[in-house]
Amino acid sequence: QVQLVESGGGLVQAGGSLRLSCAASGFTFSSYWMYWVRQAPGKGLEWVSAISTGGGITYYADSVKGRFTISRDNHKNTLYLQMNSLKSEDTAVYYCAAARVWAVRTHEYDYWGQGTQVTVSS
Repeated sequence: QVQLVESGGGLVQAGGSLRLSCAASGFTFSSYWMYWVRQAPGKGLEWVSAISTGGGITYYADSVKGRFTISRDNHKNTLYLQMNSLKSEDTAVYYCAAARVWAVRTHEYDYWGQGTQVTVSS
């Protein structure tokens, strides 16, 4: 049974930091590209970041570049998102997702977590 379980969300003041985690099980984590996707209130899904199977390649949306860092630990089957200098516009539910290939289009992702809420107060 495939599971992606996010944690680490919460309420933080603007300028603060949070670290999200996504624990994976039920599939070969190290063989999948991993993604963070978010959905702000009343808006559609927004692709945030991606990391290759080995962790050597990372991509970021322009809106988070320089503030967020994606990483993974294939020994622990865990994905991370370090979020610094948070802004009110970062408020959203954050989802981790997995795909066998690199893809920006979220409908191509194979597995999804249930999401974790991040709220940034101004």
